[in-house]
Amino acid sequence: MRDLGRTPVLASRRDTRFSYCLYVPPGYATAAQPPALVIAVHGSYRWFWAYRDAFAQFAEAQNCLILCPLFPIGVRGDGERHGYKYLLEGDLRYDLVLDGIVDEVAVTYGLVDRRFALFGFSGGAHFTHRYLILHPQRVWAASIAAPGSVTLLDPARDWWVGTRNIGALFGVELDLAALAHVPVQMLIGDRDLDTSEITHMAGGRWSMPGANDAGRNRPERLDALRRSFEGAGVAVRFEVLPGVDHDGMAPVMPAISFLTDAVRAIR
Repeated sequence: MRDLGRTPVLASRRDTRFSYCLYVPPGYATAAQPPALVIAVHGSYRWFWAYRDAFAQFAEAQNCLILCPLFPIGVRGDGERHGYKYLLEGDLRYDLVLDGIVDEVAVTYGLVDRRFALFGFSGGAHFTHRYLILHPQRVWAASIAAPGSVTLLDPARDWWVGTRNIGALFGVELDLAALAHVPVQMLIGDRDLDTSEITHMAGGRWSMPGANDAGRNRPERLDALRRSFEGAGVAVRFEVLPGVDHDGMAPVMPAISFLTDAVRAIR
């Protein structure tokens, strides 16, 4: 059965600890343009359905399926909140979890092209830019909004601060040529300056050498990511949102503008 419009929340058949919802334009299969897939990744509060609804009008206008995965807190029974942001938590690979969900959706809805665009806010922006670094060949556009910490394209530092050991951890090598072909947007509010949730303290679960080196706050850290990407030949549309603090809905309209240009380009 193919659910259309705003779908119920569905458990992933590959790993039922994870779930997702979709917005599917009712006429997607017979539209003039073939359907494209856009994935919106939630932040720490897991309001994943809100992005489905926020991108629904865009989905109708551009014939895109909107996929919003849910990465719950404590999937390994330990109450951990942040594992999905870093893609690797113990033996759990969140990039592969997403790949499994994408494969399931592609089969259900008959999607020929399994590439997708990624949008993520805050914790979702952690996921988005790290997935992009590992798998640029699967991504046709990426919108990265207000991450708290960033992974730079630094071969001298280990994951997650840098990329030195991604081959050992993920079985992939850094493909800068593929990365340079992906249009990237970075969004940050000029008032998004609170550091209480993003400063890594010694002994913290995700603390490591260099964890705070990219900058004191979110704007500085995102600008460091911009410079890292641009240094590798990636074209970045960097946008500062005036009067905006850490607001998960504020980046949606700028992201829609960017994704509209990107989906038209791939067609």
